Amino acid sequence: MATSTGRSHPGRTLIIFTLIAAALYGLMALANTWKPRLGLDLAGGSTITLTASNTNGQGSISPENLEQARMIIQQRVDGLGVGESSVATQGGSHIVVSVPNVGSDDLTKMVGQTAQLMFRNVYQMAPVTPDVQPSATPGASATPTAPGLPTAPAKARGKSTGELLDLKTAMAFQPTAEDAADFEKFDCKQEYPDNPDQPLITCDREGTAKYLLGPVVIEGKHVKEASSGVPQGDLQTVVNLTFDDKGKKDFGTVTTALVNKQQPLNQNAIVLDSKVVSAPAIQSAILNGQAQISGSFTQKTGQDLANVLNYGALPLKFDVSEVQTVSPTLGGEQLRAGIIAGLVGLALVVAYSFLYYRGLGIIVVGSLVIATIITWATMTLLGESMGFALNLPGIAGAIMAIGVTADSFIIYFERIRDEIRDGRSLRTAIETGWKKARGTIVIADGVSLLSAVVLFILAVGAVKGFAFTLGLTTLIDMAIVFWFTKPLMSLLGRTKFFGEGHKWSGLDAEHMGVSRNSLLGIRTRTPRTSDGRRTRTRRGQVATSTEEA
Repeated sequence: MATSTGRSHPGRTLIIFTLIAAALYGLMALANTWKPRLGLDLAGGSTITLTASNTNGQGSISPENLEQARMIIQQRVDGLGVGESSVATQGGSHIVVSVPNVGSDDLTKMVGQTAQLMFRNVYQMAPVTPDVQPSATPGASATPTAPGLPTAPAKARGKSTGELLDLKTAMAFQPTAEDAADFEKFDCKQEYPDNPDQPLITCDREGTAKYLLGPVVIEGKHVKEASSGVPQGDLQTVVNLTFDDKGKKDFGTVTTALVNKQQPLNQNAIVLDSKVVSAPAIQSAILNGQAQISGSFTQKTGQDLANVLNYGALPLKFDVSEVQTVSPTLGGEQLRAGIIAGLVGLALVVAYSFLYYRGLGIIVVGSLVIATIITWATMTLLGESMGFALNLPGIAGAIMAIGVTADSFIIYFERIRDEIRDGRSLRTAIETGWKKARGTIVIADGVSLLSAVVLFILAVGAVKGFAFTLGLTTLIDMAIVFWFTKPLMSLLGRTKFFGEGHKWSGLDAEHMGVSRNSLLGIRTRTPRTSDGRRTRTRRGQVATSTEEA
């Protein structure tokens, strides 16, 4: 019987698959990350639910306003520099914010406040080298002061509130020598009180430049409309502003005063939540209330700035309706319990494999090990590139995948045994058994994958983690079976231990109820009957052939 053994290249397939696995770990090394991100239920942290209402207290909630509020809150949360933060709308009037490693009081203070959008004149500007922000810890301030750095100046700390100055007084402001000294010592990790009638020392949102700003000259509420786009005949994205009547008058006064000054004194900074969003230079007096901000904008960054200008202040009023805190200790206990459950399930599968399949258990263990290695790398890289975080339901999905993988082994091994019992040699049965088993394996994994996709689409919250992990591990199982398990089985089938059916190989003739010659593919001359016909044996039954001698 012809087989495909001669045309297959199991060794080459295993080498290529091993190189792919090694490449995943090479990417991990480039990203300098070696473990998956943990979800809120494992790392600890806080979840708050905000209930929205219109600022006038009347009318239904606009989906557009709710989404814009979510985007603004997401920007604030991202500023914490922690992984696996989540800001999502729920229903038609709720926003759920989940952040690991941050205390509930700090999180509530950060996302519950109404954003303050202000325009301030620039007096000094200096580039800085951004540092890696330290991870926030439970109970820590959202904007911690780094050890060894000077704290905010005493004069500024002494005032916690302030009223908006009239435009003439604000424009007449001049920084003092003390302000200049504070600016020189200022570090972007510091806090500096944001009072509208006082100077502000702050940095841009990227932490690449620091600014000494004067008192507020125009409030953000006077921006009537903002949009982004590429002007006709130009190639660069710009942001267009339209002010209301008061904003138009005040902005005309400000731009007229700044247009002839030297940089950076001709710049007017747009400040959101005490951070500089943009600080454009004034190139001409703008008296019609129509301003245009140009710079190194992409389509996305231009639209983001337009959104900030349109909705710098949250477009809705929010009340904190629920606060939940998960301690890191509880998360650690859950993680340990999940790992123990996974190890127990893995041990049971391995024990069963060696008990029933004997030497074939080597293939089971090897496949499970390589599946674990690839799953770990994939989850780690997805966490770095897409923000995927492993939560407790996700661990349950990974444990279920052990059973899915075990099903694939059983289908293939049993198909090999059936082929041997049908009279094929062991080496032939490895190939023909695979051809008949792979369709069943694909269908079984396909059903599991379809279930994961449907559950991911329909589920909300942490259950999505279960569905995503189940789908991911199912795809990895298919890759393992096709490009590792089967080639490894083909190679081992060529060895003396497995190929000749050693009693501990799991493929011995006695265990499968066939003769050793049949297992090895050795044909023997069958005896003749008294009338000259040959007899043949199959599945232990004696049949009489009609072939004449």
